[in-house]
Amino acid sequence: MKATPLAIPEVILFEPTVFTDERGFFFESFNHKKFEEAVGYSVNFVQDNHSKSTKGVLRGLHYQLAPMAQGKLVRVTQGEVFDVAVDIRKDSPTFGKWVGEKLTAKNKKQLWVPEGFAHGFLTLSETAEFLYKVTNYYSTEHEQCIVWDDNLIAVNWPLDAIPSLSEKDQKCHPFSKVTFKED
Repeated sequence: MKATPLAIPEVILFEPTVFTDERGFFFESFNHKKFEEAVGYSVNFVQDNHSKSTKGVLRGLHYQLAPMAQGKLVRVTQGEVFDVAVDIRKDSPTFGKWVGEKLTAKNKKQLWVPEGFAHGFLTLSETAEFLYKVTNYYSTEHEQCIVWDDNLIAVNWPLDAIPSLSEKDQKCHPFSKVTFKED
C-alpha cells in the first residue's frame, strides 16, 4: 500500500496494491499497522459508515467539535466522487486551505481526513457508494457544517450543475462564522 501526503501533509492518500487476473481482483483494503505507520500515531476506529448518493449530491463540509472530533478514512466502492478536506485547525499554517482527490471504485484510493478537518464530497457518477471508518461516534451536539461554496475557502468543485444538498447542508454557515472548538 502506497501512502502519499497531499499538499496539506496530514491528509494522506492511500493507494492499495491490487492483484488482478482473469477471475477478478484482490487487495488489502485496510491494514491497521501500515495505516498507523503512515499517519505516525495511534488511531482507533470505532464506527464504519456507508452512504449512497446520486449524481450531483454534495455532502458537507462537515466536522465535529472536540471532544467528539472525528478522523475519517474514506473510500468509494461503487461510482466516483470528488472528496475534499478543509483544514480548520486555527493554529495551522494551512488553516482554511483545502485539498481534494477523485476517489473511485476503479482506482480504489482512500483518503485519510484527520481530526481538525472539515470533510465533504460531490458525487460525479450516476450513483456512488461511499464508505468511511471514523475515530469517534456521531454526536448531534458537536456537529458543525461549513457552507460548501464559501468564498474564503474557495473549493474548486468539479460541478456541471447546481449540487443537490440536504436540508441540513442548506443551513450551513460561512467559514467566517463557524465554531472551531467548544467555548
